[in-house]
Amino acid sequence: MAAPLRLISRLAVVTGGGSGIGRAVCQRFAAEGASVVVADISEGSANQTLESLPQGHRGQEHMALGVDVSSKDSVEKLVTSIQCRYFQPPSVCVSAAGITLDEFLLKMEEKDFDRVIQVNLKGTYLLTQAVSKALVASGSTKGSIITVGSIVGKVGNIGQVNYSASKAGVEGLTRTAAKELSSRFGIRCNCVLPGFITTPMTDKVPEKVLSKVTSMIPLGRMGEPSEVADVCAFLASDDSRYITGVSIEVAGGLFIG
Repeated sequence: MAAPLRLISRLAVVTGGGSGIGRAVCQRFAAEGASVVVADISEGSANQTLESLPQGHRGQEHMALGVDVSSKDSVEKLVTSIQCRYFQPPSVCVSAAGITLDEFLLKMEEKDFDRVIQVNLKGTYLLTQAVSKALVASGSTKGSIITVGSIVGKVGNIGQVNYSASKAGVEGLTRTAAKELSSRFGIRCNCVLPGFITTPMTDKVPEKVLSKVTSMIPLGRMGEPSEVADVCAFLASDDSRYITGVSIEVAGGLFIG
C-alpha cells in the first residue's frame, strides 16, 4: 500500500539519519512527499540513506549533511546550510541521533556517562533550539519537532544508567519545549518512545537477553524501525495538528501499566 502524501512541500531534517530508526524516518518522510535532509556524524552513512530515498513528488529535493549533534557549532552550521540550500528552515525536525555505552552503575566510567548525555540529551537540546530559533526568525507559524526518547527512559534498564538518564531528559525537555513554543509560535513538540527495535544498536545486545526481553513484550516480537517511522510521520503531519507535549510509546506493550 502506498504511503499517504501528507508531507508534500514540507522540509524535514533528521539527525541520526544514516542508520536504524533515523534512516527509516527519512525513507518514510520522503515517501510521503517531504524534502529530506539526512544528517549524521557519518557522511558516508548519510549518503547511503540519501541514495535510498524515493523522489519525484512536486518540488522534492533531498540532501545529506554531516553533523556532530553534541557540538553547538556543528548543529548551527547544519541549520545554516539547510537555509542556504532551501531558502527556508526545516518545518519538521527529528532528533534520532543517539548512542549507547553500556555498563553497570558501579563500573561506569565518568567519560562514558558524559558522552551519552552529550549526544543523546544535549544533542537533542541543541537541534531543538537551533531549528526553533530559525523557525521563529523566519516568521513561520507552524512546525513539528519530534524527539526520540526510549521506553527505558521511563522504567530504567540494567546496565544503562547513562542511556536511561539521557532519554528521561529528552522526554522532560520535549514537554518543556512544547509549553514554551506551541502557544507563542505554533511549533508542536512531541516525543516518541521506542521499545526494543531491530537496529544496529540492538545488534550489540546478547541473543539470550533479547530472547528474555521478547518474552516480556505482549505483541511477542521486536519492533521494526519502520514502525517507529510510522508514528513520526503522523506527528510530522497535520493529522496530529492538535497534539503537542506528549510521549507516544512504540514498544509492543512492553512494561504496559
